[in-house]
Amino acid sequence: MSRVNIVLFVMLLASSVYLVRVSYDARRLFAEREQARNEERALNTEFERLTAERQTQATPLLVEKAARDKLAMRNATPAVTQYVTWARAASAPQPGATR
Repeated sequence: MSRVNIVLFVMLLASSVYLVRVSYDARRLFAEREQARNEERALNTEFERLTAERQTQATPLLVEKAARDKLAMRNATPAVTQYVTWARAASAPQPGATR
C-alpha cells in the first residue's frame, strides 16, 4: 500500500468514528429533549390543577368558614368593636403656632 492509501484509510476510519460519535450525541440530545418536554407537560398539568384548587379554596364562603372554624373569628358588631382615638398631648405645639 502506498502512503496515500494509508493516509486515506486513516482519514476514513477517523471520519467513521466521528460520524458514530455525532450520531450518538444526536440521539442522546433528542432523548433529553423529549424527557424535558414530558416533564414540562407534567408541570403544566400540575400548575393548572393547583391554580384551579387555589380558585376553589379562595371562594368567599370557604374563606369565611375557615375564619370561623380555624381562627375563631366572628363578624364585627358595635358590641365588640373597640374604637381607638388619638389624643394630642397638651405640650405638643399646635400646627402653625410660633414660639
